[in-house]
Amino acid sequence: MNTAHQPFRFSTAAYLTQVENQKATNIAELLECLGQASDAAIFYHTFQSLGRYHFLEGFSNDFAQWVLAGLNRPALAERLANIDVRDYVSIPELRADLRRIVAEYCERSPQVSNQRAFEAFHFSHDEEITIPLPWDAHTLAGFRAGLERLSHASFYHHFIASRLRLQLKTNDFSHWFENALGMPDLAARTNRIDIYTNTLDSARSELISMLDREIRQ
Repeated sequence: MNTAHQPFRFSTAAYLTQVENQKATNIAELLECLGQASDAAIFYHTFQSLGRYHFLEGFSNDFAQWVLAGLNRPALAERLANIDVRDYVSIPELRADLRRIVAEYCERSPQVSNQRAFEAFHFSHDEEITIPLPWDAHTLAGFRAGLERLSHASFYHHFIASRLRLQLKTNDFSHWFENALGMPDLAARTNRIDIYTNTLDSARSELISMLDREIRQ
């Protein structure tokens, strides 16, 4: 079994939501704010919103939810909701497509674009406070044992929130599998675990099953 040249250091994190300066009261202002908001805000309202909507009926990102609930514009809401965050490897690409969809709507429906929403959309982001955990892993078996001990907050930190730090290209687990253990195939399969249809628990279970198969080989 491979031994990593650098151990995986498990951490947990707490998140404090911060409201930014950008606020949209109509679709035209949403377009403007999408260009001004921080990368962390774009990430918060798309990737991080997945966790908030796993058990709710509706769309999986905050922009689509607001356009529907705050403005009653289902056609635009559906277009925004159809953006699959798994297709993106950078926040600028994701931001550009969000702006393109909203800009096209503004061009087609200028009067509607200036109609006031029932409530404003406030751009926000999470401030992350990271806390190291008192265990690490040098092998795949050690990693699997550590993975089972993680809280939801810890798993979320390494598997979802880390994508912003790593520019959406991967997550902490896949990054370690490829770069410390030399297992790029496992890294790729881990990164393909569906963050839309899985809860944190089912994503962890899928990863543990994957690790068990690797360890038995």
